[in-house]
Amino acid sequence: MVQLIDGIFNGISIGAVLLIAALGLAIIFGLMGVINMAHGELIMLGAYTTFLVQNAFKPLGVFGSNIYIFFALIMAFIVTAAVGLLLERGVIRHLYGRPLETMLATWGVSLILQQFVRSVNWVLIIGLIIFSALFFGGMFFVKKRPDFPQMKNRAIALLLPLSLGISLTVGALLGQSFKLAVTKPWFGAQNVDVTAPAWLRGGWEVTKGLQFPYTRIFIIILTILCLFAIYQFLQKSIWGLRIRAVTQNRNMSACLGIPTKTVDALTFAMGSGLAGIAGCGISLLGSVGPNTGQNYIVDTFMVVVVGGVGKIVGSVVAALSIGTISYLLGSGTLALLFAPFQPLADFFTFFATSSMAKVMVFALIIAFLQVRPGGIFPQKGRSVES
Repeated sequence: MVQLIDGIFNGISIGAVLLIAALGLAIIFGLMGVINMAHGELIMLGAYTTFLVQNAFKPLGVFGSNIYIFFALIMAFIVTAAVGLLLERGVIRHLYGRPLETMLATWGVSLILQQFVRSVNWVLIIGLIIFSALFFGGMFFVKKRPDFPQMKNRAIALLLPLSLGISLTVGALLGQSFKLAVTKPWFGAQNVDVTAPAWLRGGWEVTKGLQFPYTRIFIIILTILCLFAIYQFLQKSIWGLRIRAVTQNRNMSACLGIPTKTVDALTFAMGSGLAGIAGCGISLLGSVGPNTGQNYIVDTFMVVVVGGVGKIVGSVVAALSIGTISYLLGSGTLALLFAPFQPLADFFTFFATSSMAKVMVFALIIAFLQVRPGGIFPQKGRSVES
């Protein structure tokens, strides 16, 4: 019984992480119908942001190591929300209504972000800053001209190679001048570790042999706070009202004067920021690497599909269920629980690894979707039509 309770608690904590990540994905998918394959990489960026904030607070000693997590949560949300906004403005906005192209484009962005984390150094950062300043600054001044629509293509054809050439030249000169100091990757392909604050180490001993780790309790509380904040934003704020209106009927909302493009950008940024918070929570559970997001993206999509597209309540139920079942199977808890019943014990022992547990969860989800293809809480009314 102690092992069962411990397994359920650990499964709920895993489900809590999936829920934070799935919340953003559910909102984005429910509002815009966009399949964002780069959502896992946004989780990864949130985890790396936590690592950087931790290192920035190290000079403050024990005090800094105890408070950095709160600043890391804020910075992870801001960084990933900004990246999500750039992704929506630069890529996804031009592909609305074309789900296959959107999926392929965001998959390409996910590969770019993975390689960016492996290769990022001072030369790359300075080059990106110079390119952005020259290209977007030049386009800003060109847009002020009255004949901008006629000369837009010519301006891009001139500014793009010019900005790229200057940034590459400056990067090459810096690499030759400073060599390893500016060309050494910040992270590389290896994983990095985030150390939990001292007050999150150890655990709460419920009974003899049963202890709940403080880090997992913190993640569960963080998930509850995120749920409460999202609910308050969607139900109590004017922009939450606009998001709900666009979700139900985009065309009618546009006719009533709601800026649907701004709503799309805000929603995508908010969903991406939630992925960053999930990455901050994941960094407390294990090491962080360029492929961290790939370990969670499939499970996150499963939560959205099983819960019902765009349904936050469904995402809560699905995340906690998938997280708990996966952990109980993969940890061998169910095999021990059914030890007196030999056939069942052998069956659950066969699936008592993380990979085989995922296979079983996939099979259960496929069987469930055969009965309820719309998920636990399927869309109804205008939501289905839109």
